[in-house]
Amino acid sequence: MKEPILNSLKEHLSVAEEFVKNPETAAAIEKAARLIADSIKSGGKVITCGNGGSLCDATHFAEELTGRFRDSRNPLPAMAINDPAHITCVTNDYSFEEIFARDVEALGRPGDVLCGFSTSGTSANVVTAARKAREKGMKVIGFTKAGETPLAGLSDVLVAVPHDGYSDRIQEMHITAVHIIIEAVEALVK
Repeated sequence: MKEPILNSLKEHLSVAEEFVKNPETAAAIEKAARLIADSIKSGGKVITCGNGGSLCDATHFAEELTGRFRDSRNPLPAMAINDPAHITCVTNDYSFEEIFARDVEALGRPGDVLCGFSTSGTSANVVTAARKAREKGMKVIGFTKAGETPLAGLSDVLVAVPHDGYSDRIQEMHITAVHIIIEAVEALVK
């Protein structure tokens, strides 16, 4: 059992090293933090979405902003689209592709920020939400893998992980980026 565990740890380190070495990574994280901070300072909010583990990351992002990250502070305006009643209602009445876009249409305002998480960059419901956000005059931060994807094409800022393997490694880098973004946002909105 020790060998597979060590192999996974080494793979994690390898992906992390590539993520850190890419000069676009730090620039994207800084740009994302500034975009979010500017929105919040102007009365805007952050809306997050994703599927499966990416929804967990999206939810974690929103709850760290509205709750607390490391130290106590005023809550920052954020919400994750993760209400099971909403998701099943929209899926039943419209389609699964519309589950995030309906909330973006209802609650998004110009100057707000949508953070869409899709390790493939092709999740139809996240891409549809990003399109709707652009129509509403919102900014879009995409969390995905590196490369040309529909989500990348709709993103003002792209936090892209250089990995084509399983999505768990991509998600590990996304949550690291999320934590760094929150730390930076807190510093910028003080």
